[in-house]
Amino acid sequence: MIDSEARRPLKVRKLEAVQKAATILSQKDISPNHISLASMGFAALAGVACVGMTAFPGFLGFLFMLLALAGIAGRVLCNLFDGLVAVEGGKSTPSGELYNDVPDRIADALIFVGMGYAVSFGLFGGILGWGAALMAVMTAYARTLGRSLGAPVDFSGPMAKPHRMGVAAVAIFLTPFEGLMFSTGTLLAFALVVIIAGSAFTVWRRLSAAHWHLESGPGLPGGPEGEDV
Repeated sequence: MIDSEARRPLKVRKLEAVQKAATILSQKDISPNHISLASMGFAALAGVACVGMTAFPGFLGFLFMLLALAGIAGRVLCNLFDGLVAVEGGKSTPSGELYNDVPDRIADALIFVGMGYAVSFGLFGGILGWGAALMAVMTAYARTLGRSLGAPVDFSGPMAKPHRMGVAAVAIFLTPFEGLMFSTGTLLAFALVVIIAGSAFTVWRRLSAAHWHLESGPGLPGGPEGEDV
């Protein structure tokens, strides 16, 4: 079962079109767990399309770029609607937390590793891709660990999941045009470096906030009776 208090605060959930789409999905024979699993399929599409985008220049590469962006968009929409169908649609399951979290970690890896292997810098690209995947997992681990110990749920950035997907999408969109100035895959490599560095800072920030809250104690700022971080 998904804890509604531990969901990422998103204003887009309040949009009328999003609410209507969630209502339609809730009326279908589709569980939120199915939607969560589908996010991995979209992420795999994005990762494979990234490799195709740099392997086949020209018009075909442009089509792969569109496929990669469609994969990222599909992954983001699955992340949005699985929670809406589970909570607002009343279709949450006892194992919902597992399906809500594990596919996200795999989806991050599929996208970032695909971006890494699309970089034409030998092993360097693969290292960046796996590094970004590892740091994405660490951001979620820092949030989950803090929550399990009693700290407030922390979705802070600067490289939380929406930010990572935004950086990846911008780099993918610009890649077919980078030949005018850079070597193939330069922008993807730069995006992965930004994701790794930003995620490292995010991990430090979340763990520091959890540490401060837990060490403050009851009745002190940041403690259970004080102001949350």
